Amino acid sequence: MSGETSLGVLLRSMSPELNDGEYVFCSVPDVSHLHGTQPLGSFREREGVTVILERQQARALGLDSGYVMAWITLTVHSSLEAVGLTAAFATALGNAGVSCNVIAGFYHDHLFVGKDDAHRALSVLRELAENAH
Repeated sequence: MSGETSLGVLLRSMSPELNDGEYVFCSVPDVSHLHGTQPLGSFREREGVTVILERQQARALGLDSGYVMAWITLTVHSSLEAVGLTAAFATALGNAGVSCNVIAGFYHDHLFVGKDDAHRALSVLRELAENAH
């Protein structure tokens, strides 16, 4: 299953869902600093490993996690080869003053927005879907 590539179809059917919880991005020198905790996601950078954790997990590990985020999943199965989806929703959210950090999974795009902006972000995304051609 390769996922959808048509921008119009992707926008009309993105169906954003707000996941429960509070999430933070943290950096650790390597995953051994997580003491067995499984992050929601990770990415290795030159400076260390960026991990996405539930806020409580980060606190328990004593990790700095200043910016608290909500996690929104676009439930449409988007292809990793699709062109324009990220630009479309990032522009709409940016125009609404909502910061957005995006993780593209194999099946779905995952957006991390400020916890206080979650419902506004959902509204913007739903409006974008409704107005897509």
